[in-house]
Amino acid sequence: MARALITDPVDEYIVNELSRNGIIVDYRPGINRDELMSIIKDYEVLVVRSRTKVTREVIDAASRLRVIARAGVGLDNIDVEYARSKGIEVLNAPEGSTQSVAELVIGLMVAAARLVALQDRLVKGGEWPKGKYVGTELFGKVLGVVGFGRIGQRVAELARAIGMKVQAYDILDLRDKATKLGVDFVDFETLIRSSDFITIHVTLTPSARHMIGEREFQMMKDGVIIINTSRGEVIDTKALLKALNDGKVAAVALDVLENEPPKEPWEVELVRHPRVIVTPHIGAETREAQRRIAEILVDKIIKYLRTNNLI
Repeated sequence: MARALITDPVDEYIVNELSRNGIIVDYRPGINRDELMSIIKDYEVLVVRSRTKVTREVIDAASRLRVIARAGVGLDNIDVEYARSKGIEVLNAPEGSTQSVAELVIGLMVAAARLVALQDRLVKGGEWPKGKYVGTELFGKVLGVVGFGRIGQRVAELARAIGMKVQAYDILDLRDKATKLGVDFVDFETLIRSSDFITIHVTLTPSARHMIGEREFQMMKDGVIIINTSRGEVIDTKALLKALNDGKVAAVALDVLENEPPKEPWEVELVRHPRVIVTPHIGAETREAQRRIAEILVDKIIKYLRTNNLI
């Protein structure tokens, strides 16, 4: 009988449905690395979110492992290539959180454009800053979408419904999809130079690390507003802090950081900046997204195990 180890908090549907299909499930959210290394050899299935790092060392210790399932979108916390070289299937559910992340992006855009978090803090601190900070509307502004996959496309649809002009860049040629959505497909430099708002939706790869740095900030419009809900490492946070302090960037909303939680001095200064909104990587943290992810992932796990006669 197959055994599954779940090392991060997940929707109860995953536990219940795996058990219902005859799999022995050990639910150990928060397990530390030493504990994981000591017990992983006993399992055919490992289910994680972003906290658990599935490194080569973990994979080498997992002599019975057949499936690594990520309850979410990104796979950068898993050594996918090495796992697959060992005959281990790597699964995820990228389609499950699209709507939740896209809605968060729109919310963060509005909050950043109106400095909602700053004004909230001031009022709670006893001030009444009416008239002190003048915001900007989204209507009629140019939104640049960097990365035009599922989430980028959904953000574009929502932004156009608000009345924004949308342009997108992707390393793949997605101009046909862009055209169908009423979006201009442009090169990266054009997007960086001409957008009023920039939202980032890319997978973390070596080429994507610090894809927005000092050079790109210098090219941007004065007063640009930046939203990042993808991965913290795609922005050079030192350069971002400088651009904020110089006034080049008017406001920033970040759901991701280079280090989570922040630990470098410039990151701490960044998250405390009055024109920065920070949320703790909550893009997919809605009840609806977690249930969709759970349903999609369980279906993929069961299908794989049945196909390979493991249940």
